[in-house]
Amino acid sequence: MTKIKEAKELLRDLDVPVQQQSDLCALVILALARLQPNDEWILSTNHWIRIHDILLFIKQAYGITYAENSRETIRKQAIHHFRNAAFIEDNGAPTNSPNYRYRLTEEMLSLLKSFQTMHWSSTKHSFLENHNSLINFYRSIKLMEKMPVKINGNELTFSPGKHNELQKLIIEEFAPRFAENATCLYVGDTIQKDLVKNETMLTKLGFKMTLHDKLPDVILYIEDKNWLYFIEAVTSVGPMSPKRIKELESMTSDVTAGKIYVTAFLDFKTFKSFSEALAWETEIWIADLPDHMIHLNGDKFLGPR
Repeated sequence: MTKIKEAKELLRDLDVPVQQQSDLCALVILALARLQPNDEWILSTNHWIRIHDILLFIKQAYGITYAENSRETIRKQAIHHFRNAAFIEDNGAPTNSPNYRYRLTEEMLSLLKSFQTMHWSSTKHSFLENHNSLINFYRSIKLMEKMPVKINGNELTFSPGKHNELQKLIIEEFAPRFAENATCLYVGDTIQKDLVKNETMLTKLGFKMTLHDKLPDVILYIEDKNWLYFIEAVTSVGPMSPKRIKELESMTSDVTAGKIYVTAFLDFKTFKSFSEALAWETEIWIADLPDHMIHLNGDKFLGPR
């Protein structure tokens, strides 16, 4: 199709690697710009869009179908490179969130609008001349958005997003109140999966982990009490349900330390939406009410069962 050829020509003019001058990458650019086959480039837009929406647009506008399981291919072959080149930006949501979206940067949008016009040469020259500074600019935005957090005495940073915001509150607000002097054995990040992972201590405690096992979002350990806190940070998925408890019990069948299961929420409204899915004999912590805990049944407020 003519429009796909045009998009490939545009990418070639922008000096992207040959692998990113493919039909797939051209279609991704067209989907991000929301351009139909007969649209002029001046009609380009940069609304926030998911990879699912990209696939849907390509199918509807260009009659080309990519299976849902090709999302990772699109991420690796197009999205990843376009973001590194400052062609696109993301909205800072957790990567596993259904709200994670991309859009063309303002500079890239202006560039697309000028394609096939008398201004293309000068606009392209300006873009390429400032390319490295643009990349650095968008990288600095990401760095500024990162949230500093002190874990086990070390200064680290979480990527932006509600899930990591809640994990930060667990470390800084929950732990001092309800797990004093605890060591963080594990905490993930939405971008850097294993931000902290003390495999030596986890193994010593008896964890049996495979590549397919999913650890809780945060694991805290109090050595003098021999207590382990398994904490799930819930903003959209993943509370301490009976099924999740069973998975964790199987993973830790050789662990003799006392196990405490906690589901953490940012606010009471989110807690209410998950209340029916929570397992009995677990703890609830709500960041909006940091000094209080909710215990589901039993004669103890907090302690290993």
